[in-house]
Amino acid sequence: MKRFAATFASLCLIASSSAQGQQAQAPINTEHTTMQDELTMVAPALEKYGEGTLQRDVWKRPGLSTRDRSIVTLAALVARDQTVEMSLYLNRALDNGVKPAEISELITHLAFYSGWSNALSAVAVAKEVFAKRGIGPDQMPAASGSLLPLNEAAEADRAKRVGEQFGAVFPGVVQYTTHVLFRDLWLRPDLAPRDRSLATISALIANGQVAQLTGHIPIGMNNGLTQPEIAEAITHLAFYIGGPTCSRRCRSRRMCSRNAESDEGTMPHVIVKLYSGKSEQQKQRLAQEMTKVVMATLNYGEESVSVALEDVEPRDWVEKVYKPDILGKPDTIYKKPGYDPLR
Repeated sequence: MKRFAATFASLCLIASSSAQGQQAQAPINTEHTTMQDELTMVAPALEKYGEGTLQRDVWKRPGLSTRDRSIVTLAALVARDQTVEMSLYLNRALDNGVKPAEISELITHLAFYSGWSNALSAVAVAKEVFAKRGIGPDQMPAASGSLLPLNEAAEADRAKRVGEQFGAVFPGVVQYTTHVLFRDLWLRPDLAPRDRSLATISALIANGQVAQLTGHIPIGMNNGLTQPEIAEAITHLAFYIGGPTCSRRCRSRRMCSRNAESDEGTMPHVIVKLYSGKSEQQKQRLAQEMTKVVMATLNYGEESVSVALEDVEPRDWVEKVYKPDILGKPDTIYKKPGYDPLR
């Protein structure tokens, strides 16, 4: 973390000594002018929709502030490593009230959710934007410092759920998620927890990490985001990651519920019968993978899914499983077995 923050600071060019510590007036954005010229030559209709629907309508919708829309947009661009328009939207974010230190923290934060390389690409673009606006290292957050207070109860609950899911199979992931992310990164004070949640949710949607939303949307709402704000962020994202992509990844209103089970009870429950002898590690892995499939396919929250594994002795399989459950319930079989033990 220290190395990353230090790298970010070193990449920011220092303004002249007379202007050091002060943000210069934003220069004329020649890049935007060049892009408009290209659009006029190649895709005038795209220019019309961009200047009309996107800029004059979507960005001015009342459900989300322009500052928040800048955070959503930057998160999507960083998450997808889309640097063509990044300088344009970095300038816009600064004009909309996002502080340089907040941009620095947003990029650092997203390194853990979208990858180090994507964050470093964003650093290179931000360096140029900061230099042109006279923003120096003195306006960047410190690599280390005091942290925000930790919500011990909420963190204990999160750590317990993650540990139960992944602890036996991926102990290293659980360790770093706890100690680096939620006990350090999320507590850095230069980007508010609400804004971190907004950026995280936006990045997860942009990258199609739907399974993670069931955990991060409740965290975001606990951090101060509202359901209408999350819904509006998804609407905004449709124009930056594509409408079909956005709707496919967030096609259920349950994504924006604090408790997914409130819509349709505590279901589904999956029962798997298998030969006895499988290890506990194999069973845990199977349960985890089946939970992910149910969440991704049916859009249920993780808290709504339960999985039971029943051991059956091989000698009892025909009488206890094959005859009653397979032959006896043909209308419920969506994947038929490729064997017939009665032949």
